[in-house]
Amino acid sequence: MWRHGRPRPCLLIVHSSQTFFSIFGDHAGMEHKHAYRRKLPHYQWIGKTYFITFATDDRRVLTPHSRQLVLDTCLKGSGKRYQLRAVVVMPDHVHLILTPLDDGTGPISLPEILQEIKSVSAHRINKYLGRKGRLWQEESFDRAMRETENTRGRIEYILGNPVRAGLVRNPYDYTWLWTESTGEGARASKSSY
Repeated sequence: MWRHGRPRPCLLIVHSSQTFFSIFGDHAGMEHKHAYRRKLPHYQWIGKTYFITFATDDRRVLTPHSRQLVLDTCLKGSGKRYQLRAVVVMPDHVHLILTPLDDGTGPISLPEILQEIKSVSAHRINKYLGRKGRLWQEESFDRAMRETENTRGRIEYILGNPVRAGLVRNPYDYTWLWTESTGEGARASKSSY
């Protein structure tokens, strides 16, 4: 939190009776809408881009149409709650690179963003499959990109994921991949729901 003797602006997620409080500048004491359980305290740096990974419960394999529903859900939220840089929906997990946006009262928290993506996609997939129950693991991994960290390197990691898994030879042949620079990967449909 400290750099060259000065505090860096950040959002600190603190658990207290299923609410969150942001601690920074003019937004001190602001409550967030969604409760999100984590095993450790979570820091969200203002204006940073994040590399996020979340997986299906019990590493359940998603059907091709289910993967499309997840991709469409991620694309639908871009520009509203976050700026999506890249996403790949693998058979049992998802990688995202995104930057949270500001909603007028402060930055939208990662827990709120992930809760929306997971909830909407799970409801749509369960409806499609005619089932009920949990789809995603509760925990997810997120990492703020450092100033010195190469965002392009993380995007290349996302591009290489379906290739390393043996699903395609060329990453752009993988249907459930989207990058900001190409707007594809990309036969990603931006269907509305």
